[in-house]
Amino acid sequence: MAAPVRLGRKRPLPVCPNPLFVRWLTEWRDEAASRGRRTQFVFQKALRSLRRYPLPLRSGKEAKILLHFGDGLCRMLDQRLQQHRSSGGDRAPGSSEARSSAQEGAPAEVQDSSMPVPAQPKAGGSGSYWPPRHSGARAVLLLLYREHLNPSGHSFLTKEELVQRCTQKAPGVAPGSAQPWPALRSLLRRNLVLRTHQPARYSLTPEGMDLAQKLAESEDLSLLNVGIGLEKPEVPGPLSAELGVSEGSVQQSLELRPGEYRVLLCVDVGETKGVGHRSELICQLQRLHVTHTVRKLHVGDFVWVAQETRPRDPARPGELVLDHIVERKRLDDLCSSIIDGRFREQKFRLKRCGLGHRIYLVEEHGSMHNLSLPESTLLQAVTNTQVIDGFFVKRTADIKESAAYLALLTRGLERLYQGHTLCSRLWGVPGDPESGNGPSPSPLCSLLTFNDFNAGAIKNKAQSVREVFVRQLMQVRGVSGEKAAAIVDRYSTPASLLAAYDACATPKEQEMLLSTIKCGRLQRNLGPALSRTLSQLYCSYSPLT
Repeated sequence: MAAPVRLGRKRPLPVCPNPLFVRWLTEWRDEAASRGRRTQFVFQKALRSLRRYPLPLRSGKEAKILLHFGDGLCRMLDQRLQQHRSSGGDRAPGSSEARSSAQEGAPAEVQDSSMPVPAQPKAGGSGSYWPPRHSGARAVLLLLYREHLNPSGHSFLTKEELVQRCTQKAPGVAPGSAQPWPALRSLLRRNLVLRTHQPARYSLTPEGMDLAQKLAESEDLSLLNVGIGLEKPEVPGPLSAELGVSEGSVQQSLELRPGEYRVLLCVDVGETKGVGHRSELICQLQRLHVTHTVRKLHVGDFVWVAQETRPRDPARPGELVLDHIVERKRLDDLCSSIIDGRFREQKFRLKRCGLGHRIYLVEEHGSMHNLSLPESTLLQAVTNTQVIDGFFVKRTADIKESAAYLALLTRGLERLYQGHTLCSRLWGVPGDPESGNGPSPSPLCSLLTFNDFNAGAIKNKAQSVREVFVRQLMQVRGVSGEKAAAIVDRYSTPASLLAAYDACATPKEQEMLLSTIKCGRLQRNLGPALSRTLSQLYCSYSPLT
């Protein structure tokens, strides 16, 4: 016999089972949106997921079962919940939150004995920690705090950016420490700084944010001054030693007068590894008496530097990168780079390396009939590199001819820069207006330092949304670097492009949205075909066929 059905009114669930979590997520989302942070979308997704969940949550850790709740967000909720309890809460008797607490037993704002309690700071930990003045830890916290408040910032800094910003505030730099980054290690251990991604990105944890805000207030720094240009604290010499920075990494103006420098060929270490043709190149350069050095280059295979001949520190002479760079490709390597996509990506990075004269050295290797691509494809790729991308293409018969061409370029640059005074410039600052890419009797004498050039060309450095958007667009067949840059100039992020598509009244209008964008030096239209392809990519909800 079936059990009798129990009749009666079910107890209604509260309208908002987790009001505190909803309120805090809303506050964090609105704060991020007011500062233009991308984290606003993270909070919005988590908030949408939380509002769909019908049951009360006792802790932030329990929220991890929901979509879009990661370890970091759950930890933030637990820390905020702990602060809420320690302050006595803000519930009044008879309020909706109190009624929810009474009805549901123990929602997020009520302490439960079975609930995991967040770890308390240990004695001497972040709770009682106060970095002294002129210390590396104090400067790192304030720099990360400024970056967090900067509306155009990323809320994080890389190791290189931290070092550069610290050393810019230092009038003199002490020798490098034997144990680099003790300040960062201490902050990481105290859970004041969070390290993510690879290469590493450093940002403030909620505890670090509170401490940095107190430090800023103690130094009479208003939020506005901290956000737009942190003039204090000035970082003295010992700070750089604490961060493990050497004298060579300080951004100082460098001027080389005639007779104070020599032209030196820098060969990428990849050109010297392995057996066969790569090791033979160095032998050929030595046979031709070319002064050269082997280094790790993040872009290109050969560059030339003007090296100081009488430096103050013989171990770290000043070096300025001349305005020429060479990318060397054997035909078999050219085939493989076209197939796996490195060909376009390397040309894109060469255009952004900060040097004006880009040379593509194509070296023949064996019979073209034995290659994985037809000869017509290779010739078309080489022609496009010269005509469309603006590179100077030089074809050589073998490695001996390539070495002879490099020797000829080295001697030509020695004659070109003879009698000229060279000075350094910052990354992103244009050089001499009367010289540069175009034909000019005088060479470019405002040059990048080698450290700035190599650091700016790192392949896996932290990228902005704009840069990632450009690389995403270039994956579409027919979208070159110039076309992608033209699209991004009008729609700087995928969100802005999607908003423009949503504003279109008809699908036909969406297909023609990008067709009139001007591209390249000739300012030609992007065209309806490519515009239609991109609209299908960004407007189709179903898989593309």
